[in-house]
Amino acid sequence: MAGLFISFEGIDGSGKSTQARLLAQALQVAGHSVTLTREPGGSAGAEEIRRLVLEGATDRWSAETEILLFTAARRDHLEKTIRPALARGDVVITDRFADSTRIFQGITRGDLASTVDALHALMIGVEPDLTLLFDLDPAEGLARATARAGVEMRFEDMGLAFQSRARAGFLALAQDRPRFRVLDGARAPEKVAEEVLDIVLAAIGGH
Repeated sequence: MAGLFISFEGIDGSGKSTQARLLAQALQVAGHSVTLTREPGGSAGAEEIRRLVLEGATDRWSAETEILLFTAARRDHLEKTIRPALARGDVVITDRFADSTRIFQGITRGDLASTVDALHALMIGVEPDLTLLFDLDPAEGLARATARAGVEMRFEDMGLAFQSRARAGFLALAQDRPRFRVLDGARAPEKVAEEVLDIVLAAIGGH
């Protein structure tokens, strides 16, 4: 049986990483085989690229260079982790996938959407079966993200205007793609987790 491919998306601080972890735990308790992964990362090669793109100064890379780096990481992630897990019949939950590149590199710092889409079609060619978008006020998301400050802060350091453009981009993307479900990320985590589990169990049942 083919597995189910689910991506979690949202601005920084939206709670998606917490929700991905909670979903993986709930599905495992229910007896499902689950692969929980993330982008950039999720494979040895992609984790090396993660350090390049998430650490350092905001102007370390141009948006065009980032598109190439993220696509390289995604290709390795797809080959080494996602495809093998789906072939085993796993529910694959990834914290970010191509939609993040469409937003963070494709539209927030210029009009590069066509470049992202062309490279995605050439090198990736896969979309999730289901995408959960955690929507949150950008100011609240940025406050959450900076409160947990670590070394991976390049995109948070780009500021509130950047996060606001990203939120608008994600919501516009969700309107155009039926695989999206938009959730209110401002609620208590346990309430969000209940809705996430309901949506995913329904998707598994219909898969």
